[in-house]
Amino acid sequence: MRRLFFIVFSCAVIIIGCDGELPGFKKISKDSTNIDTINTKPATTIDTGITILPNNSPPIKDTLPGQIATGNIHPEALVAFAETLVGVPYLYGSTNPARGFDCSGFITYAFNHFQIKVPRSSIDFTNVGKEVTIDSAKRGDIILFTGTDSTERFVGHMGIVVSNQNGELQFIHSSSGKANGVVVTPLNVYYKRRFMKVIRIFKQLGTI
Repeated sequence: MRRLFFIVFSCAVIIIGCDGELPGFKKISKDSTNIDTINTKPATTIDTGITILPNNSPPIKDTLPGQIATGNIHPEALVAFAETLVGVPYLYGSTNPARGFDCSGFITYAFNHFQIKVPRSSIDFTNVGKEVTIDSAKRGDIILFTGTDSTERFVGHMGIVVSNQNGELQFIHSSSGKANGVVVTPLNVYYKRRFMKVIRIFKQLGTI
């Protein structure tokens, strides 16, 4: 009887095999997971192209690729408002005047005041607007520079032209340097080394 039991048991082991899988049946791995329990599609949000300001102002005008919709806002109004922000300290990543601005945060805040949507980072201004020469730059144009490392030839800083007379261009910007905040600066030797280009976005200034 014992021998018969041993023979039957041995045959069963041979039929089942080392992996414990019966012929004709697919083994289910312990690591397998029911895909119905997993959301394989990443969560997405719909970008409406509209930003609402913290003070519940109306939606900002939409912007086409390579353009900034300035509507009927005159560049003089923009620059005059930007000049009221002189003295606001520098703070990286901020668009809040109560705390400070970085360079693009200053630009964003000034334009958003007039419900004009602009790119949030300085490098995103690289292909925006119409490039003009330094000599033809006007009050309200945007001036682009490299970052503090002028050997890296991509946009990393920016400001707004406030004057361009007698060969001396001045611009307003939020500086992380000694000024450490919003200040009006001449296009001196240091910034000439970092200069990339001047762009025009206001149709009132022409050549758009």
